[in-house]
Amino acid sequence: MSVFPENESSELALTLRPIGYIRTGKAVKFQAGHQPDERQDEDNVLELLPGHNYETALADLAGFDRIWLVWWFHRNEGWRPQVIPPRGPQRRRGVFATRSPHRPSPLGLTPVLLRGIEGRVLRLGPCDLVEGTPVFDIKPYVPTYDSFPEARAGWIDEVDALEAAPPAFRVVGSALALEQAGWLRAGWGIDFWPKLEAILGRDPTPHRTRRIRKTETGYAIGCGAWRALFTVSENMVTVTGLGPAYPLRFLQRENYEAVPDHDAQVAFLSRWPDSELPLRA
Repeated sequence: MSVFPENESSELALTLRPIGYIRTGKAVKFQAGHQPDERQDEDNVLELLPGHNYETALADLAGFDRIWLVWWFHRNEGWRPQVIPPRGPQRRRGVFATRSPHRPSPLGLTPVLLRGIEGRVLRLGPCDLVEGTPVFDIKPYVPTYDSFPEARAGWIDEVDALEAAPPAFRVVGSALALEQAGWLRAGWGIDFWPKLEAILGRDPTPHRTRRIRKTETGYAIGCGAWRALFTVSENMVTVTGLGPAYPLRFLQRENYEAVPDHDAQVAFLSRWPDSELPLRA
């Protein structure tokens, strides 16, 4: 007996309704990261919808340190059978062997710290969801059943082994790049230099998911709301300049005030007005 509908040319439609929406303040996806990072001091809120008796459904959940969130990649359109993960060499892998958002049914699953419950509002720790993500379900994280530290992780085990080795490239900065990095640190508390060293020290080759691309004069990499230009010579990476990821004409538009590091980017382009064009080359 077939498990498929009688009319196999049609697809069974399932209706899911959110139980609530998450508030993270992360307006763009690169702010959300690829997995929750509990090293970050971060507070998020899941607000459940009123009128469904969800307050009663939350009974007994406060005794758990962590919970699973089942949610929807609501900004995605379409899917890809193979994707390029952000970790490891630029190699396409089957989407079912990854955590990519580009899935046939764009469901997400995230474990998060549960810091408290107030009525139908859950206070959460770090998470990888953008502002307004719809949440379909909450499940308790049970270490006995949900943790298998000895389990094989396929290609991820191979990547972990590669990343455990010493960096293959030395990352240095030009006088201009170091001046710009110091200005961002001192004036705005922005420091993505460690991220540059971590990524470029491992592999500076073009990689779409890691936002590394070839330019006319070298390479460019995106780091959150910022970019860096660099060159590669043998085993040395030289960062030649920094700059905003957004053009000034975008930053000056109405309703763009919520762009991450908005004021810092405008001030940067005022101090180094030529930094925009080379980064877009």
